[in-house]
Amino acid sequence: MFRKLTDRILVSPQITVEQVAEARAQGVTIIVNNRPDDEEPGQTNGAAIEAAAKAAGIAYVAVPVSHGGFAPWQLDGMAQALEQGTSGKLLAYCRSGTRSTLLWALTRARAGDHPDVLAAQAAAAGYDISPVRQIMDTLKPQ
Repeated sequence: MFRKLTDRILVSPQITVEQVAEARAQGVTIIVNNRPDDEEPGQTNGAAIEAAAKAAGIAYVAVPVSHGGFAPWQLDGMAQALEQGTSGKLLAYCRSGTRSTLLWALTRARAGDHPDVLAAQAAAAGYDISPVRQIMDTLKPQ
């Protein structure tokens, strides 16, 4: 269920409390929730995932992304989570994994990673970053 973007970065559709243990077994040390609570009926809310993560010894960060797009504070939040999660794997999730992947790609492009490399990594995990490709090109350091 978790898709590998890099050796350290995993993305996923909405996770359940039970899947937190699976994440821990796969070496996840930080979970990033990119999904706003109450986006759809029946979704597991962030507080439940946060409690399960903390009980499993996993750090938890919420950087919610609505369908309205991405803001600088969201890139900052993801960048901080990426820096915090260097001792293990990071799992980011949203409804389908797409927003998490797009936010990761934007954040890494801003940090200087080449957009073509990011696009290939995302594609290998089954995600298309073309919706943010132009933004990535403008974010990369000159």
